[in-house]
Amino acid sequence: MTPRRAWIVPLLLALLAACTPRLAPPGELTVPPALVVDPTGATGLTGAGLRMADGAVLPLRVWRTDGPPRAAVLALHGFNDHSRFIADAARALNGHGVAVYAYDQRGFGGAPHRGLWPGWEALAADVAVAARLVRGDLPPGTPLVLLGESMGGAVALAATTDPAVAPPAVDALVLSAPAVWGRATMPFYQRAGLWLAAHLTPALKATGRDLGIQASDNIAMLRALGRDPLIIKATRFDTLWGLANLMDRALAAAPRVGRNPPLPVLILYGEKDEVIPRGPTRQFLAALPDPPPAPRAVALYADGWHMLMRDLQAPVVIGDIAAWIADPARPLPSGAGGRPWRRLTD
Repeated sequence: MTPRRAWIVPLLLALLAACTPRLAPPGELTVPPALVVDPTGATGLTGAGLRMADGAVLPLRVWRTDGPPRAAVLALHGFNDHSRFIADAARALNGHGVAVYAYDQRGFGGAPHRGLWPGWEALAADVAVAARLVRGDLPPGTPLVLLGESMGGAVALAATTDPAVAPPAVDALVLSAPAVWGRATMPFYQRAGLWLAAHLTPALKATGRDLGIQASDNIAMLRALGRDPLIIKATRFDTLWGLANLMDRALAAAPRVGRNPPLPVLILYGEKDEVIPRGPTRQFLAALPDPPPAPRAVALYADGWHMLMRDLQAPVVIGDIAAWIADPARPLPSGAGGRPWRRLTD
C-alpha cells in the first residue's frame, strides 16, 4: 500500500466504528435495588420509582385497591410507550380487587437514556428485580401476574424463558399482542434493510407516519398519545435493530412458555392488529408447548386491534383478564378463548 493510500484503512475503520449500533446498557452494580419514593423530585421523579442495582431509577406508577388486593399485576409497556399505558385498565382491574404496578422501561418514558436501546438482556433482567420489589410492597401471599403488551410481551417472554437471565418470581403470565415478529418471519429485503439502516445510519430516526398502520380504533386515545411528551415519536434505526433482536428471542421462546416453572398463561390477540402480523403470531402459537404445563388460554378478538386494553372494546378484554386472574382454568366470559387461532393467516 502506498503512503498516499495508507490513511484509507484507519479512516474506514473509524467510519465503521462510528456507524456501529449504539447501546445504553446498565452500568456497574453499585447499590441495592429498592422501591423509592421521592415527592420532592430530587431524583427526577414526582412519585415512586424502582432503583436498579446500577443506580438507574425507573419511574413507577401504582394503582392500589381500596382494601388488601386479592392479586396484583406487574405491567410492561410497549415500544416507545411508557407506564401510563395501563392506566384505564388498571382502574378497572382495581374494581376487581387487583392492584397494578407499571414502570417505564430503560430507554423509554421518563427512564434513563431515553431513545437508546439498553439491550434485551437488561430489559429482561429488570423484570426479576421489579417483581421482587413489587412483592415486597404487597401483603404476603398476594399472587403476582406479569402482564406485557407488545414489546412488553416480548420482554416478559425473554424474562420468563431465557436461561441467560434470572426468571422473575411471578405466578402467571398475560401476553397482550406480544411482539413476536422475529427476523425468521421477515422477507429478506426487510432483514437486509434493517441491517443496513442500523449499521450505516444508526442515529437516523424514523417516525412510521407513512406506513399507514393503525394501532387502535380508539382515535381519541391515539390523538392523546400524539400529544403525550413521554411518547417517543421518532425512533433511531439502531433501536429498531435492538427491538428486532428482542423479537427474535420472543419468537424462539415459544416452546418454553410457561414451562419452567409451570405458569398459567393468557395470550390476547386482535384479528385487526396491523402492528404485529398474523403470520408470526400464528407461528408463535403453533410452537407453544403441547400439552401446556399449566392452564393456558388464547383469546382472539374479532374486532380487536393492537392496543387491546385501550381499544373501544377494551372493557371486554379487561373483563376477560380479570376473570382469568381469578380462575385461569375457567372459560373467558367473552367467549374469545374459543375462537380457533389456527385460522390466522396473513
